[in-house]
Amino acid sequence: MRSPLTGRRAVRAAVVLALPLALSLSSMPVLADPSPPVSEVVPDRRSTAEQNGVALLRVIVPDQAAVDRLTSLDVDLAEYKKSVEGGLEVHAVLSPPEAQRLRDLGFDVRGAISDQSDVAENKAERREALKEAAEAAAEVDTLTPLRAEWFTSLDDQRFLSVEVKSSAVDAETVLTAAWDSGKKTPPDSGGTATMSRFTDAGQYMYHRFSAPLSLTAVPAKVTITSSRGGSVTVPVTKWLGSPRKAPKPHYVADFVDRYMDPTELTGRITALAAEFPKISQIVDLPHKTNGYRRAAQAQFGTVAASTFYVSSKAYGHEGGNDISLALVKPDAASSPLSVSASGKDVVVNLGTDASSAVSSTAIQVVEALNGNSATSALLTAATYRGNAGTGLVEAAVATKLTDNLKAPATVSRDPFQTKALRIGKKRDGSKTGVFLYCQEHAREWVTPLVCLETAERLLRNYARDNRTKKLVDDLDIFILPTSNPDGGHYSMYDYNMQRRNLTNHCPVNAADPARRNSWGVDLNRNFSVGSVFDGYSGASTTCTSDTFAGPAELSEPEARNEVWLTTQYPNIKFAMNTHSYGGYFMWPPGAYKAAGRELLPRVDYGTENFFWDASDHILSAVQSWRGTGIWPGRTGPVPDVLYSAAGNSADEHWFNRGIIGWDFEVGADVYDPATKQFRAVGFQPDFAEGHEEAMEFASGQIGILEIARSFADDDDRPRSELKKTGWTPTSSTFTFATDEPANVYYTLDGSRPTLSSTKLAAAGTREGAQQITVTKNTEVRWFAVDIAGNVEDGYRPDGHGNNYRKEKVKITKAP
Repeated sequence: MRSPLTGRRAVRAAVVLALPLALSLSSMPVLADPSPPVSEVVPDRRSTAEQNGVALLRVIVPDQAAVDRLTSLDVDLAEYKKSVEGGLEVHAVLSPPEAQRLRDLGFDVRGAISDQSDVAENKAERREALKEAAEAAAEVDTLTPLRAEWFTSLDDQRFLSVEVKSSAVDAETVLTAAWDSGKKTPPDSGGTATMSRFTDAGQYMYHRFSAPLSLTAVPAKVTITSSRGGSVTVPVTKWLGSPRKAPKPHYVADFVDRYMDPTELTGRITALAAEFPKISQIVDLPHKTNGYRRAAQAQFGTVAASTFYVSSKAYGHEGGNDISLALVKPDAASSPLSVSASGKDVVVNLGTDASSAVSSTAIQVVEALNGNSATSALLTAATYRGNAGTGLVEAAVATKLTDNLKAPATVSRDPFQTKALRIGKKRDGSKTGVFLYCQEHAREWVTPLVCLETAERLLRNYARDNRTKKLVDDLDIFILPTSNPDGGHYSMYDYNMQRRNLTNHCPVNAADPARRNSWGVDLNRNFSVGSVFDGYSGASTTCTSDTFAGPAELSEPEARNEVWLTTQYPNIKFAMNTHSYGGYFMWPPGAYKAAGRELLPRVDYGTENFFWDASDHILSAVQSWRGTGIWPGRTGPVPDVLYSAAGNSADEHWFNRGIIGWDFEVGADVYDPATKQFRAVGFQPDFAEGHEEAMEFASGQIGILEIARSFADDDDRPRSELKKTGWTPTSSTFTFATDEPANVYYTLDGSRPTLSSTKLAAAGTREGAQQITVTKNTEVRWFAVDIAGNVEDGYRPDGHGNNYRKEKVKITKAP
């Protein structure tokens, strides 16, 4: 995943966007000055605090010469100018006499943009804001602890991660954490550190460390204090509690020895299905991709010479690469421009003037090529990025068009048949389904190895490992090693940083060969839920952007294949989308609208707890390979720990089909004890590192399968209790706790609780259960339902029974 346009590209884009305005101004007709030369406009402002009615006024002038005239008269012009009917609008700071003087000189001075009454209001608002800020600064803030954990990662190095939310959301509030060195040690004996303020889409979320802090001793407690006086002390618990386990001697693993292209990956899973036909099969996905193919192209001249380019009508491998184009300068004066084709050899005889110099411009050559039936059957021509093409064209020797594709002949140039490997003893839809898919983003070379390693482990351990046998017998597993085969081939052989697929949706003004590495659709932005087309953030409608969402939702066959698979097999209840890099473990919702940070609906509180509980098992499985600990701060819903990703696949599967979906970002940062710094690994680390990432996250995928199997076998009913948490003389506060992730439905009005009753929610982002307050003696009625659908005490919320839970909450005395 990548951030939007930055650096030189952003500057270049800004310059290009600015050109039309500049051109429109320079091309306006020059009109006469509104009046003959006159004496200067005398400023009429006293050197005191009094402003004498000075206002920012609109002035309409016929042309730039009039603007220059105002400047020569020392008029105080704002840095503002726009074209309007009748000329140009500029804004000037003028006193009443100055405004009248300009009118007397013939200038069209109109109404005020702002005047002294606006200034007075602004100052009054400022005084009030300063007063409120001072009052807020004097208030002690409340600190809400979210998480305080220690964990190990690689070589058993220990780290501390803390998240705390302050009731003061301003940027001036500073939080400091201090921790001990274990039980019965001084509160700050372990160390102290200032916490970072985490904001997203302009909104304060909470405070945290920018990266986990290394520890020399495991702390028992951490105290967080605020510059506003707030303070809270909380215990430090262990993140990822399962100890690292040595692999069982009979369990085989490590089946990848190199990075592989999509053709190799597809060949491997096809061979696996043939080798293990009793427990696996290949599923051909119905939508073939565009293919690893492109039109052949060539570009002529230089930018300064107003270049043009040509593209073949046929794909390069289908004959486009055989076309040549020559630009010939005749040895004759006043020769006309002409084009011709002999087979696939195209010749442009450039026009000359009376002195035998070339007179043909780029646009003339483009029009000649496109207007000739013989040449237009072979190719199309266009000026460079839509320019006017007024520059003269230079002669050029015969140049072969090329599709610029460098993969070996083993990589087909035809539309790709994407295949998924289905693993399971009973593959009839009766078992809980799990969908594991990798390499939506082409440049993430480690991810398909994760999927392939998982497939190999499942099939090759089936007959030798009882745990694996149970997974294969009790689940229906679908593994798609490469969701983006065309982009995957292009990344490996042509442009390693290719993120998107290989389908070019750009118009001719953005389709020249110099932009061939900027085409394609970001498949993880092409889905139909929370998309950029619905106003959500984190995707682009610009065809050369790395987060280009495509021309429409689900426009790409690769995205439609995922939707088809999860629709065709409705028994799929779990999914994992594996990306790289950074070491993240995330789940829906994954997108928001930037204005007001309007999120897609959060999963309910019970499901959120299921995600968190599952993360401990899954991430402990990741850690079991070489000890990598995924940070608590990189675990959670996508927007809470990363950014908004409009139109992503996990949201598609969750909101449209109720599939519990996760996102891995493999490749956790590696800690260097010598420098005490974390180092990012990148999309394509050296294979020694890439191999380890594939191994550990394949273990994580096995962990997901274990969670799915536990879900499938779950017939235990949840148990809940009402917990009183606060009391005043006029109110009582309580919440609910459950013995497993479950949703609680409750009523306060004496009615029978149903699935339509109020559902217990979270108190806030990454916080615990909400607190419920009543102001009179109240009988609370409720029941709990776990993620597998088991209802507490066998209560039937759609029936007539009364075996729901109930308890009286009183406010007459403290609990």
